[in-house]
Amino acid sequence: MIKPIKLSHNNFLSSLDLTTEESLHILELAKKFKNKELDIKYKDKVLGLVFDKSSTRTKVSLEVAMSRLGGYTVDLNPKTSQIGRGEPIKDTARVLSGYCDLIAIRTFNHTDLEEYAKWSTKPVINALTDLEHPCQALADFLTIKEEFNDFKNVVLAFIGDGNNVANSLLLCGALLGVEVRIACPKGYEPDKLLLKKARSICTNENLLKITNDPSEAASGSNVLYTDVWSSMGEENKKEEKDKAFKGFTIDRNLVSQANDDAIILHCLPAYRDKEITDEMIQSKKSRIFQQAENRLHSQQALLSCLLS
Repeated sequence: MIKPIKLSHNNFLSSLDLTTEESLHILELAKKFKNKELDIKYKDKVLGLVFDKSSTRTKVSLEVAMSRLGGYTVDLNPKTSQIGRGEPIKDTARVLSGYCDLIAIRTFNHTDLEEYAKWSTKPVINALTDLEHPCQALADFLTIKEEFNDFKNVVLAFIGDGNNVANSLLLCGALLGVEVRIACPKGYEPDKLLLKKARSICTNENLLKITNDPSEAASGSNVLYTDVWSSMGEENKKEEKDKAFKGFTIDRNLVSQANDDAIILHCLPAYRDKEITDEMIQSKKSRIFQQAENRLHSQQALLSCLLS
């Protein structure tokens, strides 16, 4: 019977904190949890949630995942704790290490996440930063694996902002040998350093492509993926980005350029008829809500490995 393995890194700050083998193992565990073929309990273990950003899927899926593993969650809302008044991260991290067995951080600056990991003696999980969203990528590739059975010859086209989600798709895709194409307007490309890292671990550099043409990315793809154009904290850039991203909407025309077996993904929440049309969200090709459910199963698998 498959069992959780101890990971090579104590923390999960980036998709690159996993090896290819560990990523595949977590996806296999997630499948077993989803099919109710695996029941593992970590009685009385506690997951602390420190969320500076609002959340639906990440927060609820982590809470339910921890509950299914027999543990508990503590919601450390900065507005109702000393974190919000400016207590140093190095103090908060050391205190939480004495109370919790795991700590999930959702914040803006990736350097703040790294500061938590520096001072915490317990595993720290990236529940989203402006740089990466690695938990989301695990659910995304679980959804893709469910659809196509493996990652051989799969082409993933991300249409939109080269943001945290795009960065993690590049990194996780490189680990799994998936061709990832990112289409975004000029000036909105993924992080250059992370792209360099992805190319350094990719067996074939041609598997990672950045373009400013949505049609080029979508042509012959198996997966069409998008995210909001303006992320949390970018409210003042909304009008500017709406203009820049004109033509980057996943609609019937763009989907027609993908393979016949193509599926559609969106990490949600979605602004319907902006980055994706309502028609495509509701279409038979959409796996968006299956993808959202898979946040629970992939994170249950991740938590079980970090607790092993």
